[in-house]
Amino acid sequence: MSIDKIKKRTLVVSTSIVSAGTAFSRVLGLIREQVMAYYFGASAVTDVFVAAFRIPNLLRDLFAEGALSSAFVPVFKEKLVNESEEAAFGLARIVATAMLVVIGAVVLLGIVATPFVVYISAYGFTADPEKYDLAVSLTQIMWAYLLLVSLSALVMGMLNSFGRFGVPALAPAIFNIGSILCVVLMYHWFNVPIYTMAIGVLVGGVGQLVIQLPSLWRIGFRYRWTFNFLDESFRRVLKLFFPMVVGLSASRVNILVSTLIASFLMEGSLSFLNYSYRLMHFPLGVFAVALGTVSLPNASELAARRDTDRLSTAFFDAISLNMFLVVPSAAFLALMGRDLVDVIYRWGAFSETNSANTALALLHYSYGLVGFAAVRVTVPIYYALKDASLPMRISIFSVLLNIALYYPLIKMLDFAGLAAATSIAGLVNFALLLYFLPRKHVPVAFAPMLLGFVRVGVAATLAFWAASLIPVAIPASWSDGIGRLFQFGVRLTVGGLLYFGLCLILRVGEVRLIINRLRGRS
Repeated sequence: MSIDKIKKRTLVVSTSIVSAGTAFSRVLGLIREQVMAYYFGASAVTDVFVAAFRIPNLLRDLFAEGALSSAFVPVFKEKLVNESEEAAFGLARIVATAMLVVIGAVVLLGIVATPFVVYISAYGFTADPEKYDLAVSLTQIMWAYLLLVSLSALVMGMLNSFGRFGVPALAPAIFNIGSILCVVLMYHWFNVPIYTMAIGVLVGGVGQLVIQLPSLWRIGFRYRWTFNFLDESFRRVLKLFFPMVVGLSASRVNILVSTLIASFLMEGSLSFLNYSYRLMHFPLGVFAVALGTVSLPNASELAARRDTDRLSTAFFDAISLNMFLVVPSAAFLALMGRDLVDVIYRWGAFSETNSANTALALLHYSYGLVGFAAVRVTVPIYYALKDASLPMRISIFSVLLNIALYYPLIKMLDFAGLAAATSIAGLVNFALLLYFLPRKHVPVAFAPMLLGFVRVGVAATLAFWAASLIPVAIPASWSDGIGRLFQFGVRLTVGGLLYFGLCLILRVGEVRLIINRLRGRS
């Protein structure tokens, strides 16, 4: 078997492991959203919680799963490849110490400055003092989550660099379990029950970190305070980190702007966007984030060996597998989104109007999923090549485009215009990243890539359009909820089978790879 085939097979296997763990976590994440929808619906208090959690959650993307993790892994992996485990662990100790000091200070400062932060980010709440005060209290409770999830992301990066993907992929499941249990068990203890959501964030954050520590111990890492901030490798991490922060900050500013705008729109707007975004984020997390997680250490190793040909092949394999999995997800969300929203959320306090509005937002997130997912796979190639500057500039441009689109699209689509603007900007972001990649001496097979995209796009659209039209007979004795679930399950199954069959007819390569894998062939 050739080395390229081994690499491609390893990508599929590793991605399968991460996808399975992430899928389990995302299912629990949807259950967490279901619990919130059941107990609180789409109301003023859910708007407040979404706005409050968004503040530490956005900074998490900067300090944890975004910039720091992406800056740390290439340098850590290079030290593993070219030096030794102990040298790599030495860098990890320095980074961990810096995180404890800097992010700990950010958390303390954030708690003190929360009234001002909420005033700026959700000014619409100030018209209702109780709503504003609740947003401040919830945000202050959840600030500590930033430190917990940042340390968790650092541990995840180390484990992934050692080829340990399973436990890190499952760690977010613990976060969701903690969040769910806190609401279910403590709801009746509080006069303002939404506080149970905030407490659940902290409980889940602790669990997400702790579950990974035994695996970290097994690979040989032992932590001790290390303040060698002048270390050359640490400075290289910072050199990558700061441009990433600028780029990610731009997109986070955009999210804060959307939160601010939504706080002035109809009641429930933030909740509709949040619930729909969670559904869109499910395939994004299961497939694209999994592929990005696996691709970064692999791309970093190839970049460290200066093997650009194999790096190009690895990128093509990753983006092709990405499109094979994500495009049908986008088609499904666009064509069967209302069925999905009804099955997931329309229980308890979540009304039919809530469902219709959430489905509308989901429709306009669906096409953006393709861009969001492709960016997750493309950006690690730049990071592996130690270039964080160009993705930063492209990200800033995309954010400016996003904000510029808000006004006309909100005029046309109300709150759903926020989702539409974000989706269009995401597609432009990917297009620019792909256009400039050859300038980094990484050849891109544009024609085969476009042909593959057209094939899976046609297959996915036909499959789920046909599935959405299937009449499903529901026995009169069944409850409305069971009937919705049965109808949804039948249509989803038929759509999935049709997609697989059409991909086989259209000779999509990933289908043959999966069939061979199931048969145990190389």
